[in-house]
Formats: sequence, structure tokens, C-alpha cells
Amino acid sequence: MIVHSGISSFKNISSPVITVGTFDGVHVGHQKILNKIRTIANNNNGETALLTFDPHPRKVLFNSSNSLKLINTLDEKINLLSNYGLDHLIIHPFNKDFSRITPTSYVRDLLVNQLNVATLVIGYNHQFGRNREGDITLLHELSEVYNFNVQEINAEEINEIKVSSTKIREALSMGDILQANNYLGHDFTLSGEVIEGNKIGRSIGFPTANISIKDEEKIIPANGVYAVKVKLNDQCFNGMMNIGNRPTIEETNKSSIEVHIFDFSDNIYGLEIEIVFKAHIRKEEKFSDIDTLKKQLINDQKAALDLLL
Repeated sequence: MIVHSGISSFKNISSPVITVGTFDGVHVGHQKILNKIRTIANNNNGETALLTFDPHPRKVLFNSSNSLKLINTLDEKINLLSNYGLDHLIIHPFNKDFSRITPTSYVRDLLVNQLNVATLVIGYNHQFGRNREGDITLLHELSEVYNFNVQEINAEEINEIKVSSTKIREALSMGDILQANNYLGHDFTLSGEVIEGNKIGRSIGFPTANISIKDEEKIIPANGVYAVKVKLNDQCFNGMMNIGNRPTIEETNKSSIEVHIFDFSDNIYGLEIEIVFKAHIRKEEKFSDIDTLKKQLINDQKAALDLLL
């Protein structure tokens, strides 16, 4: 997969079959679209391309969406898309000026003149251009003027999947990892740097790696304990993760993300680590003392291993 930083580097592509969207999560609905453009391209000796935008358009257009959390960081989205046979990923900057392009200019100047679209694959409810004035009807009209094909993903196909990035965010915000992963068609992940913590977990037999998430736009699942896989230095380990305020240990509003890796004792401070979420074990709660917490952690580990093995 070739990644293009903007439209200008997308040149001399043979019969491009293009779709457009943010594709946050690269969920099963997105995968259906990717499969469709790949089939069309294979049948027409063409190449597939996704035109996506950074930052997310809602963050630019709506002040109320400044707090919008995303399922994927840009790097995560790139890695996911590379698994689905996409030939070209075009990441175009989205700003207020771009949002003001009229629908006709968007099609003529961008899709036709710059991207040389041969076939455009789009959902029946897709809207585009200034104030989202363009729709599938206009696309069909303009396709005849500018000589490209439009393949519409109809309402039946979309409704058959019944999934959206919004539904996935809602599931994650409730800690429903099984539902989120089901919608995604792959496991939700978090990545970050291992930083020093207060080392209390070590004193009770459950040392944890505290994770610093660099991308503030990345969605964090609800507070609680999770069964996870931990990817580190091309190895994969079983573990359990706690997200929350650690109420038994200290009274604070500061949330932490920490993982206990089973049968592991290496010093990994400063390393990048990837957490693969498999299941929710329980909500975070405050215990009467450290001994009671330790007993619960033993039970949590047993529950995690039952889910992971």
C-alpha cells in the first residue's frame, strides 16, 4: 500500500477505483467497501484508493466535536488498511477552506482532474462538498458529464451490517470490548510508552507497566479491568489491564492505564508497548484494604487466563 500525503502525489494511476471516508476503526462496514473496490479494480485492471482526511472533519467543522475521541490514531489506521489489499491511501489535509469547496468543484477539480477517477464507490447516503450539499443523485449526474462510473452501496447492504464508528465508540465507552471487537472485525488496541509509576503493584506481587498514551484524541475504554494481550519487541504475552483511578491505593481524580504482564519481570521503561483488548473482566472498585485488593487481583488473573487461553 502506498501512502500519499495529500492529493498531489497521486499521479499516473491506472483506472483508479476510489472510495472516500474517514474510516475510523476500519470496521466491518469499511471492510465491505474495501472488498468491493478491490473486486471492481481486479475486474478492470485498475488500482484501489481510499481518500481520507486528517484531522477528522467533525473536529474542524463543529466546535462541539473538539472532544471527539477516535478509535484509531492515524498510524493505527494506516496499519489496519494495509491488511485489506488497498493499493493507495491518500491522506488529505482537512481545513475550513477545503470544507467550503462546492460539490461540483469537489467532483470536477479533485476527483476527476486530480485523481482521475475511473470508478467511485460510495454509500447511498454519502454527502460531500460545502455544507454537505452534494449527494448520490448529484454524483450520478456528474458522472455522466465527466465520464466516470459510480457504484452505490445501497441501503440494504449498509443496514445488513448495522455498524458504525459511533456505535463502536459507545461500546468502548461502556467497556463492552466484545461488542466493539465484533463491530470492528478485529481487536481494539492501545499503544503507548511504558513510564514509571509508584511501584505499589510490585509490593503486592502484581507489578504493572504504566502506559502513557501520546495521542490525546485516542479513545480510552471505560474504567475497569480487562483481559489483554501485550505485544512487545515482536513477542506477545498474556496480561490484565486496569484503567481508572486506583481508589484502593490513592484518592485521586487522575486516571492511569497500567498492565500486569503474566510471568514477566523485564525492565521495559521507555519502550513502546501495544495492548490488544480481548474482554472486560469487571468494573473498577474500591476495596477495604490492600489484602482484599490482592485477593481480587488473584481472581482477576484467573478470569483473564480463562478468557485468553
